[in-house]
Amino acid sequence: MADRLDNEQDRVWQTMGLTDEEYERIRELLGRDPNYVELGMFSVMWSEHCSYKNTRAVLRDLPTSGPQVLQGPGENAGIVDVGDGLAVVFKIESHNHPSAVEPYQGAATGVGGIIRDIFTMGARPIASLDSLWLGDLSSARARTLFSGIVAGISGYGNAVGIPTVGGQTVFHPSYESNPLVNAMCVGVMRHDDIKRGAATGVGNSVMVIGSTTGRDGIHGATFASADLTDEAVERKSAVQVGDPFREKLLLEACLELVARGCVLGIQDMGAAGLTCSSCEMASRAGTGMVVDLDRVPRRETGMTPYEVMLSESQERMLLVPTPGKEREVREVLVKWGLEAVVVGEVTADGMVTITEGGRVAAQVPAKALADEAPLYHRESAKPEYVDRLAAFDTDDVPACEDLSGALLRLIGSPSIASKRWVWEQYDHQVGAGTVIGPGSDAAVIRLPGSKRGIALSTDCNSRYCYLNPRLGAAHAVAEAARNVACTGARPLAATNCQNFGNPYKPEVFWQFREAISGMSEACRALGTPVTGGNVSLYNEDGETAIRPTPVIGMVGVINDVERRVPMGFQADGDTVVLLGATRDEIGASEYLAVVQGVEAGQVPTLDLQAEARLCKLLWTAASRGLLSSAHDASEGGLAVALAECVIAGSRGASLWVDGAGADPGLTTDRFLFSESGARAVVSASPSTLDAFLALAAELDVPLAVVGRVGGDRLCVRFGPAPDGTARDGSTLGEADAARCIDVGIEALLSAYEEAIPCAMQG
Repeated sequence: MADRLDNEQDRVWQTMGLTDEEYERIRELLGRDPNYVELGMFSVMWSEHCSYKNTRAVLRDLPTSGPQVLQGPGENAGIVDVGDGLAVVFKIESHNHPSAVEPYQGAATGVGGIIRDIFTMGARPIASLDSLWLGDLSSARARTLFSGIVAGISGYGNAVGIPTVGGQTVFHPSYESNPLVNAMCVGVMRHDDIKRGAATGVGNSVMVIGSTTGRDGIHGATFASADLTDEAVERKSAVQVGDPFREKLLLEACLELVARGCVLGIQDMGAAGLTCSSCEMASRAGTGMVVDLDRVPRRETGMTPYEVMLSESQERMLLVPTPGKEREVREVLVKWGLEAVVVGEVTADGMVTITEGGRVAAQVPAKALADEAPLYHRESAKPEYVDRLAAFDTDDVPACEDLSGALLRLIGSPSIASKRWVWEQYDHQVGAGTVIGPGSDAAVIRLPGSKRGIALSTDCNSRYCYLNPRLGAAHAVAEAARNVACTGARPLAATNCQNFGNPYKPEVFWQFREAISGMSEACRALGTPVTGGNVSLYNEDGETAIRPTPVIGMVGVINDVERRVPMGFQADGDTVVLLGATRDEIGASEYLAVVQGVEAGQVPTLDLQAEARLCKLLWTAASRGLLSSAHDASEGGLAVALAECVIAGSRGASLWVDGAGADPGLTTDRFLFSESGARAVVSASPSTLDAFLALAAELDVPLAVVGRVGGDRLCVRFGPAPDGTARDGSTLGEADAARCIDVGIEALLSAYEEAIPCAMQG
């Protein structure tokens, strides 16, 4: 197509995702009609994916600063101080629409993009995580997408040599048409090595480094900013194609350039490609940039300026080198088998000027593209279903007659069951830094050259968020912090990936606004500011939206990684302690959904101060060596938490739960399957138990000593302990009380490990 607009009546801007009002605003900013290239540049930069035009006003409520924050939102990734002059760089982003259309490449390039965001900041990536949401595995489509997505993540991450160390995988019919693939990456660096994406220094060179430019991924940003209809699915050209081996070369080359002092500013050419990187780098520095497209290395012939500017070909960077270092940059890139070409220079006029063949193909103010997208305040309306489902009376739920059977059903449900089928396809040990890997509350990575470690987790409960978005999002923050604290780490900061439907629908925008409010409140209470993230909207097929899924990626720090705490029970004779208060809260629970077939009721209440005290107890106790194991109680409640501790440690446990710390009159099934917040199951050796109990009292964390580790079964009794015995189970007999749960380790392991492999066989 020509690079100018021949006929306004064509309203070509509408096909690019721009409204008539937005087109008029572009004309006002330019003082003239835009040409075709300029219109394309505006269309991608003003898309929801790049501009957050429908969400920016709400996102401003998130807390983003704190003494630990070295870089908050606005850059390629957030950065926090972890001590000893070290900084951790991290971010989570979505690649949902591409993964629905081309699951392997969609997931693979999602991993590649988030890795580049990390090393662009000057950090070496040391770990990746993911958060995957798919349809029910009884669906052939869900199984196909699941298989392709996991293969794409492993194929890219394994080849680059970055361990994929954890995450979450959830299944629900609402994700049938719109799977979610949220990728998180974490890197480490020294404070003085931080690089930012700013085009500073008028007259400085601008270089394209890395791979060549092709036609793949054109309009990927606008593709991600519309409903995933059948028509959109046909646009497979919007999905990028990744080359992980080239990514590895680019990673090493960029880190070498940083070490040599060759970098003033650098930006990944991710969404919107050269358009995004050029205008954002110029806008951040208050400068302009001229780019000669004749110099941009291409892998295809006959590409137009429009195609070059909007291509999202992978493994490319835009670089402003240190003056006089251009030759050295080229030498480093050639050594790694990559391109490095000067394509322009930094200017003082604030304009992004694109030339080809000696003529101006586009000229647009950098700030107009990067910072002056329209800001909308969408209408919101509470969905009808919220009050109706919240009114469900859990008192009408019949008592569970087979508690052992209910537990086996829960741990055998795909969303709770072992994700070994997933993470065995990932290399989670490469780099030799992984000390707690997949399958635990959080992954723990040893920082190179330090005794320190970091703990990493991704969390969300979309059922909670569907029934009560504000409370559900707050729970996501609390659970992520709890998971990190269970390993012995102090929660530091969060990144978030907001996955919702079409924001033009008032009910969807209400969900989003409520979720941000809950997330903000929880992050403030727990002292975990949000350093950046991603919003992914339009996750629907034009009719049915996904459940609201605001995923939290949490980072914590352990001062001495040798003090890390595993999830599984460790030694026979250790005492098992339930931390926190248990309430009659089976509304919105896994038990209600899986065993009773109901997704309704009140979401469990949340005491954020209790969550903060519990987290402090967990990481303080770990730092003093007082705990043998720790595991949070969340989906599935106490019963599932105990089963997972037994499975992870390959050790049984005998427990008496007499309702201590629970609501009066709480029945057995509700005590076992309630999902009350601010709870964890820990174990301690006889030599450290008293010190731990004293610390819990000092920090005002309620607890109940409920049993001891040992044997080859999980045996849970309900009722008062026999006269003359302690609740640690030291003198219990077989006939002292009815066993409400009595399951061997092998039966637990079979249900837990075989669920997903069996489901994947159809």
